[in-house]
Amino acid sequence: MSFHPVKHFATITHHRHKVIANCKRAGILWQGLRHDLSKYSPIEFFKGARFYAGDHSPNVEERKAKGYSEAWLHHKGRNRHHFEYWTDYCAEKRKVVPIKMPFRYLAEMFCDRVAASKIYKGKAYKNSDPIEYFEGGRENRFIHPETSDMLEKLLRMLAEEGEDKTFAYLRKMIKEKKEY
Repeated sequence: MSFHPVKHFATITHHRHKVIANCKRAGILWQGLRHDLSKYSPIEFFKGARFYAGDHSPNVEERKAKGYSEAWLHHKGRNRHHFEYWTDYCAEKRKVVPIKMPFRYLAEMFCDRVAASKIYKGKAYKNSDPIEYFEGGRENRFIHPETSDMLEKLLRMLAEEGEDKTFAYLRKMIKEKKEY
């Protein structure tokens, strides 16, 4: 296993800058400026550098090697733009259940997914890539149904109507403090 701190730093910083630009377009610049700062923490950064792949998340490689990803467990517990953050124990059902995400974090998740697709796909990126990735993991996803439906709606809008219309829709929802 190689150690690639410079390449990892460049990748996460490039990704973060794309998310910041997307968040600005969506009307949530402040969230974008704070996006993924935990990736620079020792546990996430050094695991990412150790398992760096370049064309997909180092968390995938860490899972292959260890059966789980310490970096991901740390990350999802600190970043509200991940649907995995939004789970809680339901005493009535006596189990952990997914919670509906507030719209502003769902909007940041959308911005994050678009940026990640652009980073990993490079010049081959198409607006349909984020929805294709989302659909590929559908059966294993532990997400609130309304959150899933709204994210799918945004990703389909991106694929079918483009970035300008989708980001305008996000800005309007954010400005009007609408939920879904």
